Amino acid sequence: MAEFDDDLVEEIEEFDVLADDEVKVTSLTNELDIGVAAWHEDGRWTLGILPDPNDIGLIISRLKSQQTNGGAIALISIDEEFFILIRVLGSHISFFLSDATASLDYEVAEELLEIADIPLPEEDEEPGPIGQVEILADLGLSGMEISALCNDEELFPDEQLEAIANRLGFGDQFAELLEL
Repeated sequence: MAEFDDDLVEEIEEFDVLADDEVKVTSLTNELDIGVAAWHEDGRWTLGILPDPNDIGLIISRLKSQQTNGGAIALISIDEEFFILIRVLGSHISFFLSDATASLDYEVAEELLEIADIPLPEEDEEPGPIGQVEILADLGLSGMEISALCNDEELFPDEQLEAIANRLGFGDQFAELLEL
C-alpha cells in the first residue's frame, strides 16, 4: 500500500462542515461527481464536502485528519457511473469500488486500484464490485447489503450512496448536504 505524506494534512483546508442549521456546499470538479466525508464523534455523525472527489491521495489525507474512534469514511460518486468507499481507521485504509471495470475508463478508479494494490481488470472482464466489501460491516452495513446495492441497476451511484448513508444513520444530513 502506498505511503502518504502526513505533512499534506497541514496544507489542507478544513472541511465545510454541516452544522445543525446550515449547509455549505463548495463547487465540485464535475457537477456529476460528488464526494462526502463522514466521521462519528460525540455520539453524532459530522459530514463535509470533499472538494475534489477525483484526488484519492488528497481524500485519504483529509480522512486521516478527520478520523475519530470510528475512523472516517469517504463516499464518492463519479460521473453517475460508479461509487467509491474509502475508510481510514487508525493506520488502516480500506477501499471499495462498485465496478472494477470503471478503472479502464476513469483515472480515479485506476488510481484507487493501484493504491489498494488490486490488479486492474482485463478489457473483457464483467463489471462488478471489488475491494473490501465488508468495509462498513462494523458500522452495521454488511458486505451482502453493499453488494446488493451494486447489483441494483435501477439506482444511480448517488442514490446507492444515499442508501448507504441512510443505513449508517446520516441519510438526512447526506441528502441535505448534497441537496438531493
